[in-house]
Amino acid sequence: MRILSVLFVIIVAALHVGFLTLEMFLWDHPIGRNVFSMTAEESASTAVLAANQGLYNGFLAVGLLWGLVTKQRDVVLFFLLCVIGAGIFGAVTASFTILYVQALPALIALVFTLLSRRRFG
Repeated sequence: MRILSVLFVIIVAALHVGFLTLEMFLWDHPIGRNVFSMTAEESASTAVLAANQGLYNGFLAVGLLWGLVTKQRDVVLFFLLCVIGAGIFGAVTASFTILYVQALPALIALVFTLLSRRRFG
């Protein structure tokens, strides 16, 4: 279980690094506009908000990796719960797809983490 836990936590962290990249650096670019189905005017007017959102996704990724590196299961659990909460909120307020893209991988990681040993060490 520990290997699956670590693998899924890394996947969730990698997804959030990807979200950071899209929101901070590619939002007002054809790639970002295509991913989020926006016009150039929409992406330009919301770029600052998206960059802020991307930064928070980066914090989630760093928190997950910090928990893995320091072998602190409680830190990993906290950040997985944050990701799940953000995913549910995003699904309700922005796009239901967020539930599958963000919350579901974190939920799978959470289950494997809860089933793994008390510590990662």
